[in-house]
Amino acid sequence: MALSQKHVSWLKGLIFILALLPFFRLVVFTILDKLGANPVEFITRNTGDWTLYFLCIALAVTPARKLLNFPWLLKLRRMLGLYGFFYAALHFLTFLWFDHFFDLQDMWKDVLKRPFITVGFIAFVALVPLALTSTNGMIKRLGGKRWQLLHKLVYVIVPLGVLHYYWMKSGKHDLMQPLIFAAVVATLLLARLWWHWSAQSRTQASA
Repeated sequence: MALSQKHVSWLKGLIFILALLPFFRLVVFTILDKLGANPVEFITRNTGDWTLYFLCIALAVTPARKLLNFPWLLKLRRMLGLYGFFYAALHFLTFLWFDHFFDLQDMWKDVLKRPFITVGFIAFVALVPLALTSTNGMIKRLGGKRWQLLHKLVYVIVPLGVLHYYWMKSGKHDLMQPLIFAAVVATLLLARLWWHWSAQSRTQASA
């Protein structure tokens, strides 16, 4: 299925607006004092959830493109990944601001002390270069191959994010949602491995 550039632009604009709705919801809930008994926890969980939602959706773009034969989906992947970073940045800012009041030394002690925070911090730091190199100009500067190699970090970042979520929830014995995320990510990564292996097999057979 092919879409014209105009239709793709309209779709990107719609997704851009819809992707901001969770953020606007947090703003409205803050103004109306509807964040519950623990506002910091509400914001932390909400931004963390949406980080994983968008990163998983971005990972799903290529499998969906292959299965549905929708090449235009690739034009949405970068924006979806950037929204994943946006909510990850809000998630980290909440941790730095409300949990540690911008005390970097205290934050660092917390990162080293608790494994689930260590894993989440590593995942966020690894996301930063992906976000910074998401422009067309950076792709040209790095070169296509180096840019693609760098952005393969997402295959490590997303599982780390799921592990961060799993460890955080394991203390409360609330593992259903982390396990769903783990199943989704495992399926997406296995699908990519399968296609990669199939392509290599076809290449070797042709040779």
